[in-house]
Amino acid sequence: MNLPASRIEVMNFIGQKMDDIIGEFLKPIDSNWQPSDFLPESDSPDFLPDIKLLQEECKELPYDYMAVLIGDTITEEALPTYEAWLMGLDGVDSVNDPQGWAKWVRWWTAEENRHGDLLNKYLYLSGRVNMKQMETSTQYLIADGYDIGTGADPYKNFIYTSFQELATNISHRRTASLSKSYGNKTLSKMCGVIAADEMRHYRAYKSFVNRIFEIDPSEMMIAFEDMMRKKIVMPAHFLRESGVKMGDTFAHFSDAAQRLGVYTTIDYIEIMEGLIADWKIENITNITEQAEKARDYVVKLPARLRRLAERSKVPQLEYEFSWISR
Repeated sequence: MNLPASRIEVMNFIGQKMDDIIGEFLKPIDSNWQPSDFLPESDSPDFLPDIKLLQEECKELPYDYMAVLIGDTITEEALPTYEAWLMGLDGVDSVNDPQGWAKWVRWWTAEENRHGDLLNKYLYLSGRVNMKQMETSTQYLIADGYDIGTGADPYKNFIYTSFQELATNISHRRTASLSKSYGNKTLSKMCGVIAADEMRHYRAYKSFVNRIFEIDPSEMMIAFEDMMRKKIVMPAHFLRESGVKMGDTFAHFSDAAQRLGVYTTIDYIEIMEGLIADWKIENITNITEQAEKARDYVVKLPARLRRLAERSKVPQLEYEFSWISR
């Protein structure tokens, strides 16, 4: 990809004080939560009774909820794909500048890694999941990779991560609320702490874009338009089960999330509106004619999408996932 040289210069400039960025948006490892804080202790005499209690609480979770929780877990477990993708961005140099953007990617990955670990162990103990089928889907998702339409362009990728981190925050926050309503306080706490991480990560990536808008507004605006035209795809958009075509299972997972209200088309539109407001898109001045046209498109897009959303219907037919054993 032939990027304007200015984009690399801007990346190098923003990444000069990476320790300050990490200190602001990521938590110290030694004091951070770990999956074992929320799960039965395997060296405790109460380990087996605690597992029985966990399984009893899990029995009350509806089918669609289990499908969404498993899909969220598989999405989190595909972390190797996301780290490799971020390490490949122009302006990220793990060899010559390991303490710059490459350090952010490593530390962000380390914090994100706990999410899949926690949810995977919980699902294994729940007694409701066909772990072999879930693990197969996870391996497929990592092996298949994904195409989010950004290439190695850091501007487009930071637009994507700003959007996507808030989407995952919404999803985990709502699964937390739902599990609490089903009487499962333990799972609610788990989803809640994951959601809190995602919110901090969202604020980080959103701040990166905000800083770029201050330094290179025309190029950032053009990148924003490009991503909105393509539409932000979910990280698990290639999700599949054994014997199923790539991406087919994602459609059913998405339908279940819409039925539950965990993540909907309206959420997508509201995230877009929020970013337009937070980045003060309508107030940005001194941009090129191309960037002006890009801004006009972006500002008008949410209203157009709302009209389309009003006419769309969520499929009510439940799909039988191979992941759920009972």
